[in-house]
Amino acid sequence: METTTLQAEVRGSRGKGPARRLRAQGKVPAVFYGPGVEPTPLTLSPKELEKALRGERGRNVVFKLSVGGKDELAMVKDVTTDPVSQEVLHVDLYRVFEDKVLEINVPLHTLGRAQGVVQGGVLNVTRRTLPLRTTPANIPVSIDVDVTHLNLRDTISVEQIELPAGVECMLASKLTLAIVLEPRKVVEETVEEAVAATAEGEAAPAAPAEGEAPKTEG
Repeated sequence: METTTLQAEVRGSRGKGPARRLRAQGKVPAVFYGPGVEPTPLTLSPKELEKALRGERGRNVVFKLSVGGKDELAMVKDVTTDPVSQEVLHVDLYRVFEDKVLEINVPLHTLGRAQGVVQGGVLNVTRRTLPLRTTPANIPVSIDVDVTHLNLRDTISVEQIELPAGVECMLASKLTLAIVLEPRKVVEETVEEAVAATAEGEAAPAAPAEGEAPKTEG
């Protein structure tokens, strides 16, 4: 299993004041908690943390957290960042186990150019991430879907994507993830025709009900 080592120091003080002082020293306050462990306040190196979070796995990176001479597996549960500088202000790290299933969101990427797009259509992707259930050892970097074979109006649903072994998608199997829409011009013409037909239908006299004589003027 791929992990990223993250050095941590146990801090004795809690609260906003000590946290601000830590940040002034160029460090990040954090808390480590989860099954079988008491919430433990930590101090982290922002350089190591931010480098990992900006990597290809993002928040799905699995850390080997060194705490008090003992190694623990942990993942980011929550991150607080400065809205302007995007500096990491605080991190919640959750204890995980290599063989225990967890729920995570993984990016969905489409590969290639759909045939329907070549014909003038537009590829519409309905989801940018997929909610998955798997163990830390099997977390994929992303789910990649080849769309080159899609023609106009073709779709790809959840049940059609190939997931790695040991990975389960939590969405409904029939849910559409991608569809090639028709060219906008064709759609607009279809709408205009439908509107015109509706208008003509409204202008036409109503047909007499069964057994009722047609109405005449005069």
